[in-house]
Amino acid sequence: MTIKLTPKQEGFCYSYIETGNASEAYRLNYNAEKQSAETVKVNACKLLKNTNILLTLEQLRKGHQERHNVTIGNLTAMYIEDRLAARDAKQYSSAIAAVTGLAKLHGLITDKQKVEVDANVKLTDTERAAKLAGILSLAEARKKQAEEKHNA
Repeated sequence: MTIKLTPKQEGFCYSYIETGNASEAYRLNYNAEKQSAETVKVNACKLLKNTNILLTLEQLRKGHQERHNVTIGNLTAMYIEDRLAARDAKQYSSAIAAVTGLAKLHGLITDKQKVEVDANVKLTDTERAAKLAGILSLAEARKKQAEEKHNA
């Protein structure tokens, strides 16, 4: 399916993916030098409501994610690897930072400013802690298996 966009709309999409800022993407692709910040914001928001632009942005995001192989699983593995390396190096603050990042990635810790609630998932603090402990336990088991395989 080919999505038809004007060159400016297409540029807006690429700039939006790059910057993450609709107003900035608008300024980069439209003649906005004489427009007020409010006008730029309104026009950028209008573009983000355009179905063809939304579809293009979705395709670009998928492509971007695939190019960088960004998945929850890969990020989890990286955090676990970093935690284990930090612990082995006795860099405990780095190990704690990796655990914190892992917990945030899996929604076990949320920033107070931004709280998103999934109505289908309601975990108590104890359940969240158990989930994190399970992830860390699995990481330890995988490390031991890797070490045993390496030493064999």
